[in-house]
Amino acid sequence: MKTILIFGDSITWGSNPEAGGARHARENRWPTVLGQGLGAGVEIIVEAMRGRTTAFDDHLVDGDRNGARILPTLLYSHAPLDLVILMLGCNDMKPGIAGDSSSAYLGMKRCLEIVTSHNPRLPGAVKPPKVLLVAPPPQVATRDPFYATLFGPFAVSESAKLASLYGALAVEFDCAFFDASKVASAHPADGVHLDAANTRAIGQALIAPVRALLDF
Repeated sequence: MKTILIFGDSITWGSNPEAGGARHARENRWPTVLGQGLGAGVEIIVEAMRGRTTAFDDHLVDGDRNGARILPTLLYSHAPLDLVILMLGCNDMKPGIAGDSSSAYLGMKRCLEIVTSHNPRLPGAVKPPKVLLVAPPPQVATRDPFYATLFGPFAVSESAKLASLYGALAVEFDCAFFDASKVASAHPADGVHLDAANTRAIGQALIAPVRALLDF
């Protein structure tokens, strides 16, 4: 049995921009599509939270949105893991959080440091999990005044830089990389989240690279 931990934000959770942020049906969430494509012999653990950042605090909800702070706990509780898939960065674009791609780059670098150096303290030799770093689709212009203000005037241009920055991180940490903008686009209803077809497309596109990573 192969075990995969997927660590993400509202795009992974499945926020539906055409339904005011309500959650997509389970069959339309990209981790579900990935799991169905991989078939038997793979356990997928989805740890997704709306508003999650790479490594920054946001106290607007009860849950801890700081990805780097909660990640060690999840790595420990779900060990041993064969693969960790990371897709974060959208919420770092909020001016009240960080507001730029460079901060998201540094936050994701911290997450990669955590995963690649984690010690689950299990008996015997336990190899560190492989890592697949996924750059989320860039944000697009929206007429929604709430989201336009929440993410500010630079979110579209700054989020478009994440793929290049994350690609460089993947080289530095010798991990796999996938640019989700190659198969999916954010919806203009809120400029951030994906409709059902686009979120399903991410799961479908990841089947082959994940199979290759797991020799499965």
